[in-house]
Amino acid sequence: MCTRNIAHSRIQLVPDHQNGGFALVLCHQCSEPRCAMNCPAGALSKSEESGVVEWDENKCVGCQLCTLTCPYAGITYNPVTDQVMKCDFCGGDPACVKACPRGALEIKTGADLFNSWGDLEDLFDPGMSACLGCNSELLIRHTLRRIGPNTVVATPPGCIAGVGSVGVNGITATKVPVFHPLLTNTASMLAGARRYYNRIGRDVTMLAFAGDGGAADVGFQSLSGAAERGEQMIFICLDNEGYMNTGVQRSSTTPFGAWTSTTPVGTVLRGKTRDAKPLALLMVMHNCEYVATASMAFMEDYYAKVDKAVKASKKGMAYIHVFSPCPTGWRFSPSKLIEVARKAVETNMVPLWEYVNEEGRLRFTHPVDNPLPVEAYLSLVGKYSHLSKEQIAHVQGTVDKQIGILKSFAVEGTKITNGEVAAKMSEVRQVSSQPNV
Repeated sequence: MCTRNIAHSRIQLVPDHQNGGFALVLCHQCSEPRCAMNCPAGALSKSEESGVVEWDENKCVGCQLCTLTCPYAGITYNPVTDQVMKCDFCGGDPACVKACPRGALEIKTGADLFNSWGDLEDLFDPGMSACLGCNSELLIRHTLRRIGPNTVVATPPGCIAGVGSVGVNGITATKVPVFHPLLTNTASMLAGARRYYNRIGRDVTMLAFAGDGGAADVGFQSLSGAAERGEQMIFICLDNEGYMNTGVQRSSTTPFGAWTSTTPVGTVLRGKTRDAKPLALLMVMHNCEYVATASMAFMEDYYAKVDKAVKASKKGMAYIHVFSPCPTGWRFSPSKLIEVARKAVETNMVPLWEYVNEEGRLRFTHPVDNPLPVEAYLSLVGKYSHLSKEQIAHVQGTVDKQIGILKSFAVEGTKITNGEVAAKMSEVRQVSSQPNV
């Protein structure tokens, strides 16, 4: 029996009194579904191929135990059909996604990552001493798992080196060769190692995990030189927007208005007075084979970029700039890590894009056509809690300007030249270099 009464829809809306707006009530396709575990007739089971919790009408006895055990109210009883009902993913082509006029619904296939690469070896030992909710741990585990053991890793001073890759009492946490260069020479040391392996005929991936200090600040000279020479490596910058490992000091990628221990908030100074250095665009100007921005809140996007970086590193430099929120240094709860990372993208504070040198064009990998106001992100992070309306307006204006420039580079058929990037960045700097307000 079919009914068009929305009261009998497989997905429902409920008011979200805490955040405003509405929230969805639907089946989460749980990895260990309680509904299936408590079904006495075996009418519910999780498909290994699709990940969907499937309901078998022929086995169901109508006891409704499943509706009581689901913590998300994702399976309900329909009095019209006298049967339980739940989202079945519409065979992989959800009708709700196609019907939504605002684009609020989209298909998420993150489980494919686990299905495809879940059996790959974790090349970083458990028990690392990272802070609670550390984004760096997510990054290093997923990156090494994807790239594999035929890798040499460089970790200059910073959070990743400090929480495990260097190790304790001579024992490292990584299961691949790793060394601890200076902040100033990470890229040049990797370049030398790669040239040695080339000489002896071995194709080994050179991989750097460097913070913004080891990439944008004191490490920039060796990074710039290696990129200009087209050295074969993957250089990943974990941008936690400051020197978090040594006391939360500001760096050149610290955003405007942010509190740090060296840009305090008081009666005179109200956080950092300058905007962040656009390091990813600077790497585009170095003619790297591949440049991308990434966030751990969008893992499918990151995995795809790691794959492209591995291929690009066979020819020259591949650079990935990863937005890396720090609960400790940024003053927010560790439980909010992914929410903070997601909101940064949804407000265009952190646009996700990639640049392939062969194509000469920038492409958005997660375009945000209707971004939230930047305040939706800033309000989640303690280091911005002091911002005045004027400062927030300045941040919003800079974000809008930067997105406009990126979009101009992303026009189909347009190839980026270094002169164009320099001219556009100059425009941003004119907007960004405003006095502290």
